[in-house]
Amino acid sequence: MLEEITLLGRCLAVILRSRYESEGIQFFTPDDFSQQLGYMNRPQGYVIPPHVHNPVPREVQYTKEVLFIKTGRVRVDFYSDDQIYIESRILESGDVILLAYGGHGFEMLEPTEMIEVKQGPYAGGQDKTRFEGISRDAIIVP
Repeated sequence: MLEEITLLGRCLAVILRSRYESEGIQFFTPDDFSQQLGYMNRPQGYVIPPHVHNPVPREVQYTKEVLFIKTGRVRVDFYSDDQIYIESRILESGDVILLAYGGHGFEMLEPTEMIEVKQGPYAGGQDKTRFEGISRDAIIVP
Protein backbone atom coordinates (compact mmCIF):
# COMPACT_ATOMS: atom_id res chain seq x y z
CA MET A 1 0.00 0.00 0.00
CA LEU A 2 3.04 2.24 0.44
CA GLU A 3 6.05 1.96 -1.86
CA GLU A 4 9.34 3.81 -1.77
CA ILE A 5 11.50 3.91 -4.89
CA THR A 6 15.14 4.29 -3.86
CA LEU A 7 18.52 4.35 -5.56
CA LEU A 8 21.69 3.95 -3.51
CA GLY A 9 19.79 4.77 -0.31
CA ARG A 10 18.24 7.97 -1.71
CA CYS A 11 14.44 8.24 -1.91
CA LEU A 12 13.40 9.04 -5.47
CA ALA A 13 9.65 8.67 -4.95
CA VAL A 14 6.95 7.64 -2.49
CA ILE A 15 3.79 5.98 -3.81
CA LEU A 16 0.70 5.93 -1.63
CA ARG A 17 -1.84 3.48 -3.09
CA SER A 18 -5.54 4.27 -2.96
CA ARG A 19 -6.11 1.21 -0.74
CA TYR A 20 -3.82 2.54 2.02
CA GLU A 21 -5.49 2.81 5.43
CA SER A 22 -4.16 3.69 8.86
CA GLU A 23 -5.46 5.28 12.04
CA GLY A 24 -4.52 8.81 13.03
CA ILE A 25 -1.89 10.70 11.10
CA GLN A 26 1.13 9.34 9.23
CA PHE A 27 3.86 11.20 7.35
CA PHE A 28 5.92 9.31 4.79
CA THR A 29 8.65 11.83 4.05
CA PRO A 30 11.72 12.81 6.05
CA ASP A 31 11.47 16.12 7.94
CA ASP A 32 14.11 17.68 5.66
CA PHE A 33 12.08 17.21 2.44
CA SER A 34 10.85 20.54 1.07
CA GLN A 35 7.56 18.84 0.16
CA GLN A 36 5.87 16.66 2.76
CA LEU A 37 3.44 13.78 2.12
CA GLY A 38 1.09 12.68 4.86
CA TYR A 39 -2.15 10.81 5.43
CA MET A 40 -4.91 11.50 7.96
CA ASN A 41 -7.76 9.28 9.07
CA ARG A 42 -9.87 11.04 11.68
CA PRO A 43 -13.30 10.14 13.10
CA GLN A 44 -16.40 12.29 12.72
CA GLY A 45 -16.27 15.17 15.16
CA TYR A 46 -12.47 15.25 15.37
CA VAL A 47 -11.32 18.87 15.46
CA ILE A 48 -8.12 20.34 14.10
CA PRO A 49 -7.82 23.69 15.88
CA PRO A 50 -7.69 26.78 13.66
CA HIS A 51 -4.14 27.90 12.99
CA VAL A 52 -1.90 29.99 10.75
CA HIS A 53 1.50 29.04 9.47
CA ASN A 54 4.39 31.21 10.60
CA PRO A 55 6.89 32.65 8.14
CA VAL A 56 9.93 30.38 8.25
CA PRO A 57 12.79 30.93 5.77
CA ARG A 58 13.34 27.83 3.65
CA GLU A 59 15.67 27.05 0.79
CA VAL A 60 14.39 24.84 -2.04
CA GLN A 61 16.97 23.47 -4.47
CA TYR A 62 15.05 20.67 -6.18
CA THR A 63 11.42 20.74 -7.22
CA LYS A 64 9.41 18.00 -5.58
CA GLU A 65 6.04 17.13 -7.14
CA VAL A 66 2.97 15.40 -5.77
CA LEU A 67 0.61 13.85 -8.33
CA PHE A 68 -2.91 12.71 -7.49
CA ILE A 69 -4.28 10.26 -10.05
CA LYS A 70 -7.92 11.35 -10.20
CA THR A 71 -8.92 8.91 -12.94
CA GLY A 72 -7.16 6.54 -15.31
CA ARG A 73 -3.88 4.62 -15.34
CA VAL A 74 -0.38 5.95 -15.91
CA ARG A 75 3.07 4.34 -16.06
CA VAL A 76 5.81 6.24 -14.25
CA ASP A 77 9.37 5.60 -15.41
CA PHE A 78 12.09 6.37 -12.86
CA TYR A 79 15.60 7.54 -13.76
CA SER A 80 18.75 8.39 -11.81
CA ASP A 81 20.05 11.95 -11.63
CA ASP A 82 22.35 10.86 -14.48
CA GLN A 83 19.29 10.03 -16.67
CA ILE A 84 19.80 6.25 -16.41
CA TYR A 85 16.58 4.21 -16.40
CA ILE A 86 15.87 2.31 -13.16
CA GLU A 87 12.34 0.84 -13.29
CA SER A 88 8.66 1.72 -13.69
CA ARG A 89 5.42 1.56 -11.72
CA ILE A 90 1.75 1.65 -12.74
CA LEU A 91 -0.45 4.17 -10.92
CA GLU A 92 -4.24 3.95 -10.92
CA SER A 93 -7.20 6.09 -9.90
CA GLY A 94 -6.82 7.28 -6.32
CA ASP A 95 -3.05 6.68 -6.10
CA VAL A 96 -0.73 9.49 -4.99
CA ILE A 97 2.98 9.85 -5.74
CA LEU A 98 5.59 12.24 -4.39
CA LEU A 99 8.51 12.64 -6.79
CA ALA A 100 11.54 13.71 -4.77
CA TYR A 101 14.80 13.16 -6.67
CA GLY A 102 16.07 11.67 -9.89
CA GLY A 103 14.25 11.83 -13.20
CA HIS A 104 10.84 10.63 -14.24
CA GLY A 105 8.67 10.24 -17.32
CA PHE A 106 5.07 9.20 -17.85
CA GLU A 107 2.91 7.33 -20.32
CA MET A 108 -0.87 7.45 -20.02
CA LEU A 109 -2.13 3.87 -20.34
CA GLU A 110 -5.71 5.11 -20.62
CA PRO A 111 -7.34 8.54 -20.48
CA THR A 112 -6.01 10.01 -17.23
CA GLU A 113 -6.75 13.02 -15.04
CA MET A 114 -3.99 14.07 -12.65
CA ILE A 115 -3.69 16.88 -10.14
CA GLU A 116 -0.15 18.18 -9.61
CA VAL A 117 1.15 20.07 -6.57
CA LYS A 118 4.71 21.40 -6.47
CA GLN A 119 6.74 24.29 -5.12
CA GLY A 120 6.85 27.60 -6.89
CA PRO A 121 7.52 29.94 -8.33
CA TYR A 122 8.02 28.15 -11.65
CA ALA A 123 11.50 28.89 -13.05
CA GLY A 124 10.64 28.26 -16.73
CA GLY A 125 13.40 26.65 -18.78
CA GLN A 126 15.72 26.56 -15.76
CA ASP A 127 13.33 24.25 -13.93
CA LYS A 128 14.00 21.00 -15.83
CA THR A 129 16.25 19.20 -18.30
CA ARG A 130 14.44 16.99 -20.83
CA PHE A 131 16.11 13.83 -22.14
CA GLU A 132 15.38 10.74 -24.25
CA GLY A 133 13.45 8.09 -22.31
CA ILE A 134 13.61 4.32 -22.26
CA SER A 135 12.15 2.36 -25.18
CA ARG A 136 8.89 0.50 -24.53
CA ASP A 137 10.49 -2.92 -24.99
CA ALA A 138 12.97 -2.20 -22.15
CA ILE A 139 10.38 -1.20 -19.52
CA ILE A 140 10.65 -3.03 -16.18
CA VAL A 141 7.58 -3.10 -13.91
CA PRO A 142 8.23 -5.21 -10.81
